[in-house]
Amino acid sequence: MESPLIEFKDVTKRFGAKSVLERVNLQIYEGQVTTIIGLSGSGKSVLLKHIIGLIEPDEGTILFKGKPLSEMKKSESAANLAQISYMFQDNALFDSMTVYENIALPLRETTNLSKAKIDQRVMARIEQTELKDAAHKYPSELSGGMQKRAALARALVTDPRIVLFDEPTSGQDPVRKNAILGMIAQYQRKFGFTAILVSHEIPDVYFISNRILALYERSIVFQGSPEELENFDHPFKEEVIRSLEGLQKELTGLYSKRQFKVMHHVQLKQTTSGATYCVAVFSLDDLDIIRAGAGHDAAQVAIRSLGSYIDKHFGAIGGFSTRRRSNEFVTVLPYSDLKEAESILKDFAKDFQERGIHDIRAGARKRTTSAGGVEFTVLAGIAQGQPVADIDSVIDAAKTQQKEIARLRYDGRRYSR
Repeated sequence: MESPLIEFKDVTKRFGAKSVLERVNLQIYEGQVTTIIGLSGSGKSVLLKHIIGLIEPDEGTILFKGKPLSEMKKSESAANLAQISYMFQDNALFDSMTVYENIALPLRETTNLSKAKIDQRVMARIEQTELKDAAHKYPSELSGGMQKRAALARALVTDPRIVLFDEPTSGQDPVRKNAILGMIAQYQRKFGFTAILVSHEIPDVYFISNRILALYERSIVFQGSPEELENFDHPFKEEVIRSLEGLQKELTGLYSKRQFKVMHHVQLKQTTSGATYCVAVFSLDDLDIIRAGAGHDAAQVAIRSLGSYIDKHFGAIGGFSTRRRSNEFVTVLPYSDLKEAESILKDFAKDFQERGIHDIRAGARKRTTSAGGVEFTVLAGIAQGQPVADIDSVIDAAKTQQKEIARLRYDGRRYSR
């Protein structure tokens, strides 16, 4: 098995008589997105500060690439910490500096690079994070989303191997929370760094994380994949997973994946012999291209609008839906056959093209700052299943049948079908 990049062994931290972390054990693997979840005040930020060396444990061991930090020479420890960058909860941009100056600051303070080399690296990050038009503006002149991008560009300018994100979505509305997480995931794939996030809110965590760590009552009570978290049986679930499901409903009006599976299981129990059901799979095509052309906020509005419209339309006729991937929704139509489901989908496609797409148009227009052009393309496909069929195979079959049902062209501030 792959060796952890970072490992905690029985790490305990106390502040006076108060124990914040108690015999914490965890593993973080290179090249992954790891999210540490837990209730507010549970010690997530304290845990994060141990990784970057701002806090040392009272007991236990922290290992970097298999070697205890406590056994490293000062120069070796400094070299390892230099590979880590930190994106603060409130961005921590300096108001008196331009975006360019904020991003350049780590290079000016921690390297001996020439002015020309610094300029080259700063401008590269500015272009890669789509901030070219904002390079000489001050933070107060930027939108919240652009401030986040500037903070991320500053975190990435030193070419770190690891980036720590402390509550990156705190205080944001549901659309912006998911837009920020989508931005982090996109740049993690682009630059290949190891991302470690902490959050007491859990928007979209299933869709961006390779690995989840759950901090509860001072200890790590779960670590594993998002899929494994769905079946996790622990009091933690009642307090934290419930908030995930509530937020999922808030974001899209849909069920969480765990609730969706329960609904499907109940529906199968009530199905008579020989009965069929149908699955519809909806996708917002080329999500990364949409994010690049219209911005993360506008892309998130499009996702939310599509999900809400699916729930409104199919929920009224007994269907139940979930968001399966970042840009993909799945709906089960109980007791339907293929002919009936195709007729329902045809009516939905017509209604969505005429009315539903207005939600995307109106919402995206408010949220985007881009002057580029992009197309929002919605795909849908249907397949029929029987109680004995594995629903994942029916979903896969529906995906192979996907066709375009709606298209919206965005060009600057103008929209057309």
